[in-house]
Amino acid sequence: MKLVNEELFPSEYNQSANSGMAKSKNHTSHNQNRKDHRNGIKKPKKHRFMSMKGVDQKFLRNLRFAKKHNKRHKQQKKESNA
Repeated sequence: MKLVNEELFPSEYNQSANSGMAKSKNHTSHNQNRKDHRNGIKKPKKHRFMSMKGVDQKFLRNLRFAKKHNKRHKQQKKESNA
């Protein structure tokens, strides 16, 4: 004895012939916004100087000399203007 006629509801009985399982949920963002705002959304901290860790040594050496000589030229310019 059949409780439901298969001819009236064929999709329920023939769930995709290729896969025997129902489709699963792929993504949801439920509650994520609340979780994000509980401690506040903060801007990333801006550092005054960038870390030179792991930077090429040849470049760092040249950078040091460039900074040193920039200071020297600024001093000469001030003296000549005064």
